[in-house]
Amino acid sequence: MSYNKAFKCFIASSTTLFALFLTALATPSSADVYAAENETPAMRQVKPALERFRDGIPHFLAKIEKGESVDVAYFGGSITAADGWRVQTLKKFNDEYSPSKFTEINAAIGGTGSDLGVFRLEHDVLRHNPDLVFIEFCVNDGGAAPEAIWRQLEGIVRQIWKHDLTTDVVFVYTFRVGHENDYLRDSTPRSVAATEILADFYGIPSLDFNIPVVELERSGKLVYQSEEPIEGKLQFSTDGVHPLAKGHEIYTKVVWDAFEKMKAENKTKPYPTPECRREKLEKTFVADNLENAKLVPIKESQLSGNWKAMPSDSPLNWTKSRLGDDVFVSDEPGAKLTVRFKGSALNVYDILGPNGGQVFVTVDGVRSKNPIPRFDSFCTYWRLATLYVASGLDPNVEHEAIVEIDAQEPSREPVAFRLENPERELAEPKYHGHNVWFGPLMIVGDVLD
Repeated sequence: MSYNKAFKCFIASSTTLFALFLTALATPSSADVYAAENETPAMRQVKPALERFRDGIPHFLAKIEKGESVDVAYFGGSITAADGWRVQTLKKFNDEYSPSKFTEINAAIGGTGSDLGVFRLEHDVLRHNPDLVFIEFCVNDGGAAPEAIWRQLEGIVRQIWKHDLTTDVVFVYTFRVGHENDYLRDSTPRSVAATEILADFYGIPSLDFNIPVVELERSGKLVYQSEEPIEGKLQFSTDGVHPLAKGHEIYTKVVWDAFEKMKAENKTKPYPTPECRREKLEKTFVADNLENAKLVPIKESQLSGNWKAMPSDSPLNWTKSRLGDDVFVSDEPGAKLTVRFKGSALNVYDILGPNGGQVFVTVDGVRSKNPIPRFDSFCTYWRLATLYVASGLDPNVEHEAIVEIDAQEPSREPVAFRLENPERELAEPKYHGHNVWFGPLMIVGDVLD
């Protein structure tokens, strides 16, 4: 870090004694130390902490101090999509931080993690110019390797700050049954630990909703999962993942208490100004992070066979709020999508459903051994999903990917256990077809004409 830059950030944000400033100048930044000593990130255990404020939320606090309006993005999965902590915290902000007016950007999609989030960030969040972004993916990222989490979440952070350095970011970690095993050992789940390591690197605050849930259960005041209320205990959920109203209130309290503490802390020892984030972008945590991930609409010229634009009266028209206006539909075996591109990864933002078909994928002449179903065990309804096409490619080489609808339908047996009368229901038209619904391409790189 140069002297001038360090001095600028110090003057703008610190009331620390001058001696501490001189010490800081003599000490390499955490980013510099990391780059020199830890070229390859190492996963490690992280001890639980209810809140880690790090570099705080200076932009948010400055806006409420002036009574200015604040746009808050809630970026996550189904736990955030529910009318729970998202709705409750927004109301709390509006009630308690008047005259500031808080507006919600609801960017939560059930069943999705940061692997999709890093691609949809621009469309769902950044184009609305948020002042604050809550990121909630620890449950849906639970099965991902730390290296994947780092690539995806670092890509999200860097996209946010390259769009606007002033935007504050807060990681939140929600509970699911099984997480308690880590906390009872004074550790954290893998997805939480991986995110905490990244949060340290970028100075991003984090709030762990798991801790009060586990503490309440351990003290006999809460049950993680039950179909019916249990006298004398808080019923957290019916499925072990999605909180009921009282469970969401626990999450809301963690957020509110933390924001009040950061507000007080900022008055006695101001957080670094957003301008200082420019320094953090000079180094990366992982070199292959997905900060260049983006959505690119499919062109009709890339389609062959019988494809149609999704009609305006389609019952799936609601998906356009996420997929954009260009959604193409086909149920014709042999219909293809062909994409020429230069980049390291390519996916398709699509839809899974009861009458979904299956596809073969061919990348640079190599065809997938088995078809990929656009149907799974949750498909009693239609939902947004990702068709994984290619990854780990040489980004400097031109590639060709072909996605072709198979003549065979996928097995519908995976959904049978959810049906009252599987034999009868699976014979109905709802569960038959070769349908695929393709939204934009998800690419790390560039599409070639």
